[in-house]
Parts: sequence; C-alpha cells; structure tokens
Amino acid sequence: MNLRATAALCVALSLCALLVVPGNFPGLSGQARLTLAVFVLATCAWIGTPVDDTYIALGAGLALTVTGVISSDTLFGTLGDSTVWLLICAFVLAAAVARTGLAGRAAAFLVGGARTVRQLVHLTTAALVVTAFAVPATSGRAALALPVFLALAKALADRRRLVVMLALLFPTVILLSAVATLIGAGAHLITVSVLWQETGERIGFTQWLLLGLPLAVASSHLAAELVLLTTTRRADRRGAVHITAEQIQEHSKSPVTGPWTPSETRCALLLGTVVLLWCSEPLHRVSPAVVALIGAVVASSPALGTVRLKDALKTVPWSLLLFMAATMAMGVALADSGAARWVVGGLPAEVTPLAFLTVVVVVSTAAHLVLQSRSARSSVLVPLVVAAAVGAGVNPVAAALASTAAAGFCHTLPASAKPVTLFADIPGTPTYTPRDLLRLSAVLAPLTAALVLIFAVAVWPLLGVPVAR
Repeated sequence: MNLRATAALCVALSLCALLVVPGNFPGLSGQARLTLAVFVLATCAWIGTPVDDTYIALGAGLALTVTGVISSDTLFGTLGDSTVWLLICAFVLAAAVARTGLAGRAAAFLVGGARTVRQLVHLTTAALVVTAFAVPATSGRAALALPVFLALAKALADRRRLVVMLALLFPTVILLSAVATLIGAGAHLITVSVLWQETGERIGFTQWLLLGLPLAVASSHLAAELVLLTTTRRADRRGAVHITAEQIQEHSKSPVTGPWTPSETRCALLLGTVVLLWCSEPLHRVSPAVVALIGAVVASSPALGTVRLKDALKTVPWSLLLFMAATMAMGVALADSGAARWVVGGLPAEVTPLAFLTVVVVVSTAAHLVLQSRSARSSVLVPLVVAAAVGAGVNPVAAALASTAAAGFCHTLPASAKPVTLFADIPGTPTYTPRDLLRLSAVLAPLTAALVLIFAVAVWPLLGVPVAR
C-alpha cells in the first residue's frame, strides 16, 4: 500500500471513529452520522485507492440504503432522472455524428483557413468549443479530435515546437470549454441534480448555455494564448502555416471535401434541429431530455438514421451513468439527513459573498490535485457548497456554478484528466512533458480561477443569477 493510500485510510478511520462515539458532536443525528461516515470513506477511497470510482460510489449508495438513510426507491430512482436520459441520448446522437464524418469536414473548413500560427491556434480553439454541442463528455471529444490533431501534426512535422503546442492546446481547450453546455461533462448533471434536490431550483439547457458559453469562449481563447506563449518562441510564431484538406483527409475515413452525402445532410439537419430545440426550451417547454430522446430515435431509425441503435448504445459510458446515479443518491442523503448543513454550520456567519465565492473557486480549482475524477469532485464539493451558500446568504446557484466551472481546471499532471492523458502519449508524434504541464498550470490556474470569479460576481448577475440570495 502506497503512502497516499495509507494516509487516506488513516484519515477515514480516524474521522469515522470520532463519528461513532455518541458523545461527540451532540447536534448530529444518527442518520447524519452514518451519512458522514459513508461520505468520508467514499471520498478517501476515491483519493487514495486505485479502486474504480463507480464501484466506490455504488458501494456508498448501497451502504446508505441498507442502513436506512435513503430508501431503495431513492437509490434506483436516480437512474431514471431526466439528466441521465439526456446524457444517454446525447451519446447516441454523438455516435451518429461520428459515423458520418462531419467532424472532418468541419476541421478542414475551419483549420484550412489559417495562414498564421495564431490564426491556427484560435480557429482550432473555436472548432473545439463547438464540439461541446455535438459530443458529450470531455473524453469523447478528445477521441473525436485526435485524428484532426494527427493530421495537423503531420502537416507541421518539420516544426516540432508547434506540434507540441497543439498537443497541449487540444486537451486544454476541451477541458475548459466543457462548461459551455449542460452535456459537456457528467459533473454538470450532478450539479443540476444537487441544486434541484437541495434548493428546488432547476437549471435547464438554455440557462446553462447562457451562463456557460461566454465563460467557455473567454477561458478557452485565454488558455489558447497562454499555451501559445508558454510552449513556443517568437521565431516559431512568425512562420506562415498552410494546412490543406488533403492533409486532413489522410486521417479521415470519410470525405472532408466535395458534395455532402445524404447521410451527412440528414445528420447535420438533425443535430442542428436538436440544438435549436434545446436552446429554445423556454418557448416550447419541452424537456431537453425528451428532445434528446426524439433526436436519438431519429438518428438510429432504419429509414433516416446513420447508426444502428445497438452500435450507438455501445458508446454510452454506462459506468459514468451508474456513478452519477449513485452520487446523486449520496447527495440526497447528505441533504435529507442534515449532514451537509451540520458540516457547514461551523463556518463564519459574517462572510461577504465575494470572500465566500473566492474560497469556493480556489478550493474547486485545486481539488483536481486530490480527486482526479471531475464527477467525483462535484459529488464531494457541490452538496457542501450549496449548503454553505444557503447559510452564508449567497445564491446557491451562483456558488454551485462557480464551483463546477472552477473544477474544470485539471491540467497540472498527465493523470489529472483523461484528455490530458490521451494527448500526453501518442506514438510517433512529439507531445508535451510533465514539465510543460506544470509551466502552463502555474499561469493558467490563477487566471482561470480569476476569470470564473469575475463571471460569478460581474457577468452572471447581469444574466439573472445574482450573487446574494
């Protein structure tokens, strides 16, 4: 057992021992004690053991059910939550898009127009931000973008620094731009669920888009400039670039130029219609999950579809969905047992909203050093942040969004996020080193944290999410 696992085990057992003693913490009920014990054990297991995150979450949910903290209906009912169905259907739609090769056409159209290094960087960034609307989860977007990166790397093979820069740019933008949409990461759906359970406020696709897209665009292009400046020299940035469609075609199985095929046309129209219906939810009042289900049925239909349903369902990350469902149940237990309110009850009452949000953003930004799973970070932090916000007089929606957005920064180590791991080791292609990541993170972490804080206190209030309750 390594030092990290040993330390996590010692912390978990010590805290659980304190909770077991009846005389300790007199204001804590029996169910709250059980909930906190399970919560502490699960968190320490996520931090210090190599056990699969989903297995730990399912074990925690089962323990809470067996001990009577939550009912079996609560545990199993989370799988029927609309956010879970939204993600399932979004993956089916993503499979249909991937099957047609529309991503290659979009890459050829956008990147082919670059004539300078800076244009290439920002056009690539814009293209990666757009993929947040078509492909859910950052790992799926990274897999979709990898062939495009390989094409660019081959075209720039004689300019090694630019290839390394692009290798770092892709995962950086993919991670930071996920906040653009509700389906950008599983952590977003956990946040929405916690807010609904604890406050009765539900954030829809349109509201998340309104709040998250400007932040995603700003943080992604800021990060793009930082990647460019920290990994290249002035001489590297001076030379012209010219990426042809033929070079991108070499890494694409589908045509990237020429007339569109009927399947590409149908898929593009379907995707555009689904996104338009998601964005116009306040007008037609149809749930985003229902819209996604309609889109998934059409995308996999024998007559109009581009992918078979059973093939599309193979791309759905069922492990992530089970993890989300189990952690939603944990959130219900934390709220209903009073454990979350007790944990944050000792916080100073006299704290300004700015100071509160600053602490939330800093802790959430640094949390990836302890909890590598983005969904696990939200599962641990958001219930506590929401409970603390209510007690501090801060709008829980603003606090939860700030925490979730800040937790999107996870660039410090190659193992901090799946996209970073994927692009860190590509056979036959030069890529970044841990030192490159540390140099970028030293600058990017404080700047992205500051940007999230600025949005929380200055931009989001203008969009209907005030700082104070």
